[in-house]
Amino acid sequence: MKIVVTGAAGFIGRNLVRGLNARGIDDIIAVDDLTQGDKFRNLADLKIADYIDADDFYSQFADGAFGKVEAVFHEGACSDTMELDGKYMMNNNYTLSCGLFRACRTRNTRLLYASSAATYGGSDTFSESPKHEKPLNVYGYSKLLFDQRMRRELGAQFENAQTQVAGFRYFNVYGPHEQHKGRMASVAFHQFNQFQAEGKVKLFGHYGGYSDGGQMRDFVFIDDVVAVNLWFFDHPEKSGIFNLGTGRAQAFNDVALTVVNTLRKAQNADPLNLEDAVRGAIIDYINFPEALMGKYQSYTQADLSALREAGCQHAFADVKTGVTAYMEWLSGAKN
Repeated sequence: MKIVVTGAAGFIGRNLVRGLNARGIDDIIAVDDLTQGDKFRNLADLKIADYIDADDFYSQFADGAFGKVEAVFHEGACSDTMELDGKYMMNNNYTLSCGLFRACRTRNTRLLYASSAATYGGSDTFSESPKHEKPLNVYGYSKLLFDQRMRRELGAQFENAQTQVAGFRYFNVYGPHEQHKGRMASVAFHQFNQFQAEGKVKLFGHYGGYSDGGQMRDFVFIDDVVAVNLWFFDHPEKSGIFNLGTGRAQAFNDVALTVVNTLRKAQNADPLNLEDAVRGAIIDYINFPEALMGKYQSYTQADLSALREAGCQHAFADVKTGVTAYMEWLSGAKN
């Protein structure tokens, strides 16, 4: 069984390849752009059949160069929510995806692709319906436009899909092997490095009607993201757009406190409550950046109704469980 993973050297792509390897699947074509050469580290310990540069893959796949491919996990994209070059964003996230969809349809290949919770933007409701989709940046719009294209091609619920097409609206994903993402890495990753360097972590102060560190997101551990992708891989009859979050909004303060207490435990220090951590300047609030004003989601919480109705009953880790595991992984430099 031949599988393609685009963005294979990236955060989610790398972990998907690892999840497939754990099942004994290694006939995998890894697609990425290694201009950022250090990303090779995300592939070095994985079993793949071939590597194809992203500049070459899409046209070759459309021409049938790789023979029968069972499924494409399409994770390759520009995920920088601060990117202002709309032409670049649309070419990467929309135009290439449309071409890939056409090729998959022609070749009877299943397509499981990365959408984003950024499609909801300024909405206060996070269910997979056009009336709730209000992107705040061109990244969110690029993801939304491809979802809309799929709805036009396949029907509102993808009911006309001849082969599986499933889009996953990832919420705030965190976990191992995101180090190459720079400023777009998770808050947990940045806080780990801050604590190691300065003995404290930083959070945004009050904004959007939320108190210091009180903005809330649906934080989802990478292992859960992989598990849901593979559940759909096991159920080729399931198509549609699905939220992929925990269904549980938690404050940034919860993430920070878990980071602090997990790393303090490694130092044989007692755990702190939030008030003591703030009083001791171990959790430090900074002014909300002007560059993010009007472009920032202060609250997200995935509505999992569609996911559950599809039959996926995966149990998601909460922040304390997932972030603790992540901090232990970072501290031990595990593979």
